[in-house]
Amino acid sequence: MARRRFFVDEPRRGEAELGGEEAEHLTRVLRAEAGQRYEICDGARLYLAEIVEARKRSVRFRIVDELPVAEPAIRIALLMSLIKFERFEWMIEKATELGVETIVPVHADRSEKGLELAARKRVERWRKIARAASQQSRRVRLPQILPPLPLREAALRPEPSRFYLEETPGSPLLLKALLDLPQRAASVAILIGPEGGWTERERVPLLAAAWSPVSLGPQILRAETAAIAAVALVQQALVE
Repeated sequence: MARRRFFVDEPRRGEAELGGEEAEHLTRVLRAEAGQRYEICDGARLYLAEIVEARKRSVRFRIVDELPVAEPAIRIALLMSLIKFERFEWMIEKATELGVETIVPVHADRSEKGLELAARKRVERWRKIARAASQQSRRVRLPQILPPLPLREAALRPEPSRFYLEETPGSPLLLKALLDLPQRAASVAILIGPEGGWTERERVPLLAAAWSPVSLGPQILRAETAAIAAVALVQQALVE
């Protein structure tokens, strides 16, 4: 059985500390005590660590060994148009589990009014959701969750392979577009539109910035479902 994994601040002098609700969960629910061993990571490195002291809201670890960390086979940036927050947060959790490296909330023309301003106050909450999902899925690196951006700024992402989901007929399937790439991509950006789709005004900067329109098929999917389906396809198509 795999050891539980927790995120901590960067270890100092061979020790690290876990605090707050996560420490309380470890001590009260998992009944952690001195001498037990867990995996801990600081967002870059992974360690085997032994508990030195376990209090209600503070657990202190001693580093036993540094463990190897595999580099991700592909780096995925998911640009997600703002939708109702309950569904957006579900998307964050699942995208984190699937290994997405960067999540960019995007304000689109057809995003509901008021979501952009409210989203700026939600970023820290979204990062906590991603942190919990990262621990559950045994990630080492937390995904980066950026503040909301307007579409024109989000469209300037640096990934060499960039696709946006298009609901109008005629776009190639995402899977075919991925398999047709001239060489296996090291990084990919996927852009998901809001409920109601893109406006003609929005398609102009996307095409000008060399984003490729793609489709997930004839079914009409909710935005958060489309996001997870797209990420899963990227992983399956491009990860050896």
